Amino acid sequence: MTFVNRRDAGERLGAALVGRHRDHVIVLGLPRGGVPVADRVAASLEAPLDVLVVRKLGVPAQPELAMGAIGEGGVRVANDEVVKLAGVSDDDVARVEARERVELDRRARTFRAGRAPLDLVGATVIIVDDGIATGSTARAACRVARARGARRVVLAVPVAPEGWQVAMGGDADEYVALETPRSFYAVGQAYDDFRQTSDDEVVEVLRGAHERLRGVTPRARGALDDEVDIVLGDVHLGGHLTLATNASGVVIFAHGSGSSRHSPRNRYVASVLNDAGLGTLLFDLLTLDEESDRANVFDIDLLARRLVDVTSWLRHQPELGRLRVGYFGASTGAAAALRAAAALGRDVSAVVSRGGRADLAAPRLGDVLAPTLLIVGGDDEQVLALNRDAQRQMSAETDLVVIPGATHLFEEPGTLQAAAEAARDWFSRYLVESSPAP
Repeated sequence: MTFVNRRDAGERLGAALVGRHRDHVIVLGLPRGGVPVADRVAASLEAPLDVLVVRKLGVPAQPELAMGAIGEGGVRVANDEVVKLAGVSDDDVARVEARERVELDRRARTFRAGRAPLDLVGATVIIVDDGIATGSTARAACRVARARGARRVVLAVPVAPEGWQVAMGGDADEYVALETPRSFYAVGQAYDDFRQTSDDEVVEVLRGAHERLRGVTPRARGALDDEVDIVLGDVHLGGHLTLATNASGVVIFAHGSGSSRHSPRNRYVASVLNDAGLGTLLFDLLTLDEESDRANVFDIDLLARRLVDVTSWLRHQPELGRLRVGYFGASTGAAAALRAAAALGRDVSAVVSRGGRADLAAPRLGDVLAPTLLIVGGDDEQVLALNRDAQRQMSAETDLVVIPGATHLFEEPGTLQAAAEAARDWFSRYLVESSPAP
């Protein structure tokens, strides 16, 4: 695998991490090259991003030999064995630390542009770099994050040497690398574009991430990116609507059983669609009271009617009625999307099913008029067979995409990204490039 650039590497790494860590996640990028990679990871996880500035403490007589490292907040971690073997005194360590701390503080102030560092106490910290060579800086970073109170430390990189986890020791709780080539000689070999990242670029990336978390960036582009209250008679459903200024289509998501509009997988897919200029509406198919009855979660007719009603609600919103509508359904939500599409006919311009139980939409499959894409994991054998059978029953234009190595939840590295990109291309074809909306 070759990465186009650090952004591409970050998007792939973020896709691999979606859904694996849910509680109080903070992403930390190692400057400078690790920050643009970490930015895409943080965007995928909808987590805050910060920079982790670390300075190695070199033995006075051999500066390349690390006797420890320092981080912000007065944190210092020492390699007692090196200190002892090199005969370094406490005064020597203090002098080296004082010198390095001046540079550390300067870089931290520059990168954050006056913002305070994030509090790591109790957090799952995901440390991201653009790759691992010797690993000395990454190991120091893990120790510094732990010393600053991180509950769990994950080290995630696009590329690292084969067997790198052993070399890293136990400084992290979890190690993630997309690629571990046998013939590894430099991180840059994994990138088409590996130009140096400047201080100014780091500052801009961190500023953008800070504004993204506050919801400033979408509004600055003139887009809508807000929670919405969908009122259907006596029923109130929570939703999240994202819409670019010149969007010509909006994709309504129907989640699977046990999920909601906060589903990290669906939110990742939505972000890929948003980057392509498509609008998205993620919403809760059921109220909390309705969810308490598990029978409702698997009532496909009820879920399909709810999706039809939400589509009608969207059509009656100012400036939204002109938009072409597509459905993205996952698992049982895909069955609801197909039944709703059958009911609405040509008012739905495209349907995508990810790991969907298309069989549960029978006997209405032949009534679906919208071009439909069925995405299934290659290792999800039972659902794959059901989708192949469903495809034979459909009269509309239908395509089946099999993602190699993927299981039902698309948790394997790169599989969710592949599914999201397939969905993006299908919706772009039918919601953007097709004839005017009905």
